Amino acid sequence: MLPSVAIFSFQCCRKKNSGYICNPISGIYLERMANHKSALKRIRANETKRLRNRYYHKTARNAVRKLRSLSSQKEAQELFPKVSAMLDKLAKRNIIHKNKASNLKSSMALYINRLTK
Repeated sequence: MLPSVAIFSFQCCRKKNSGYICNPISGIYLERMANHKSALKRIRANETKRLRNRYYHKTARNAVRKLRSLSSQKEAQELFPKVSAMLDKLAKRNIIHKNKASNLKSSMALYINRLTK
């Protein structure tokens, strides 16, 4: 007889390289069945890199939002090189596409030029 708790828990890690799989019947997280030590290490490293990339991406998005919320051209011009450098680093590390970084920088420059001094 199955327990009366929630049997089908679909709150599992959906990313391929997360290192865990969810048993849909029991809802228990299981470690991925890797056959080699190097594969287990790769799973751990991928998860670490994914979280780090997520942090950098979110930080850059917040910086872009902050720049777009400014109403003073002087403040925006001071912040623009920092945000631009963040976007360039994300593009260099393949976290975002280089064209996306270029488009964001271009739209921010247009926004700054439209602001009143």
